[in-house]
Amino acid sequence: MNDYHHFKFTPSVWIIPSFLLILIWSVFFFEDSFTIDLTSHGILPRTFSGLQGILFSPFLHGDLNHIANNSIPLFVLTTALLYFYRDISLKVLCYGILLSGIITWVIGRESYHIGASSLIYVLVSFIFFKGMMTQYYRLMALSLTVVMFYGGMIWYVFPDVDKTISWEGHLAGLLTGFLFAVYYKTPDYKKDIQYEWEKPDFNPEEDPFMKHFDENGNFVNTPEPENTEDEHVPLTYVYEFKENTNINQQ
Repeated sequence: MNDYHHFKFTPSVWIIPSFLLILIWSVFFFEDSFTIDLTSHGILPRTFSGLQGILFSPFLHGDLNHIANNSIPLFVLTTALLYFYRDISLKVLCYGILLSGIITWVIGRESYHIGASSLIYVLVSFIFFKGMMTQYYRLMALSLTVVMFYGGMIWYVFPDVDKTISWEGHLAGLLTGFLFAVYYKTPDYKKDIQYEWEKPDFNPEEDPFMKHFDENGNFVNTPEPENTEDEHVPLTYVYEFKENTNINQQ
C-alpha cells in the first residue's frame, strides 16, 4: 500500500500539538499572574490525594526554564506521532499520560512530581522502538532521527544524575512507550517498488541478469545473441564539404 494512505497530512497534525502547548502555557501564566502555586496537584506517590496528579502533572511546571525546555520536544514529537502513527496517536497520548503517571505514583520519591517530561519520554520511547520493530525504512529513519536529537535523554532515567528532576517520571515514560510499541499494532507497510526478484513467480533461469552467473555464482561472459541479418554489414560515413562565406570571428 502506498505511503499516502498511511502518512497523510491533516489539520490535526498541528492542531493537537498546538492545543497542548496552549494549555500548559495557559496554566503557567495563570499561576504566574495570580501568584498561585498548583504544585500540590502534582503526583505525590502512594497517597490518595496524589492520584490527581496522574491527570494534572503534565500541565504543571515549576518555572519558565522548566516549561520552555519541555515545549519544543513536546510539540515536535507529538506532531511526528500524529503524522506517522495517526491511527493510534490519541491512544498513545492519553493512555501514555495515565500509565506513566500511575508508574510514577508507584515508584516515585515522596515529593511532588510535575511536568510534561514524562509524556515526552513516552513519545521518544514509542517512536524509537515502534519504528525499529516495523522494519520499515521511513519509520526506522524517524527512529534514528529521534535518537540523534533526544538520545541524550536516556541518562535522566537513572537516579542521582540530577536530584532536582523526576527520574522516576522519566523512567515511567520510557517503560510506557516501550510497552505501547509492543502492544499497539501498525499496518504492514509495503514498499512502493517491487523488484523482479521479489515477485513470487520469479524464475532465476529466465532472468537476463542471472544468466551472467553459473550455479556457483561465478561471473560468465555470455555472448550477445547473433544477428545473421546484419552480420558483417559495413558502415559507411559520408562527409560533405560546404563553403561558408559568412564567418564571424570573436
